[in-house]
Amino acid sequence: MGGMTSRADDDRIARDRDPAGRARNARPRDGLGRPLPRGTVGVPTTPEDVVLSPAEALREAERLLAAGRPFHAHEVLEGAWKACEDDTRELWKGLAQLAVGVTHLRRGNNVGAVRLLTRAADRIEPYAAAPPHDIAVAALTEWARGLVARIEQGGRVPEDRLAPRLT
Repeated sequence: MGGMTSRADDDRIARDRDPAGRARNARPRDGLGRPLPRGTVGVPTTPEDVVLSPAEALREAERLLAAGRPFHAHEVLEGAWKACEDDTRELWKGLAQLAVGVTHLRRGNNVGAVRLLTRAADRIEPYAAAPPHDIAVAALTEWARGLVARIEQGGRVPEDRLAPRLT
């Protein structure tokens, strides 16, 4: 076929794999989680195998949000959601979606931000009556819905509105 090869056939391209053989992307990332060229120094990310208590995960995610690194906060919250073994799994998933919504907004993707922030608010709202781990569920739901309204009205979102308090 005229010298064409697929990526799978090209043995010069090594795929990043974990010990179980699953594909992983070990490329460095910028502060908003976008992949950078190999060999570039990126922003440190959270190791996929890190195990944090709920309180530690909330503190770390809040720190990352305040530092303008919502993609990395999402990774911490996603780790908590995947490690969760009780009925708070949907809450953790919603918190991770909040961080992804902020990531989209910071990247200039308002459509993605609205979708993720809306899904997140819908997912966490049922926990408002009895919020576990001192999570500020009602305030976070209100924050997300307010941010969505502001985006949809075409208003500029101030930087200080992109780092909500989780607890």
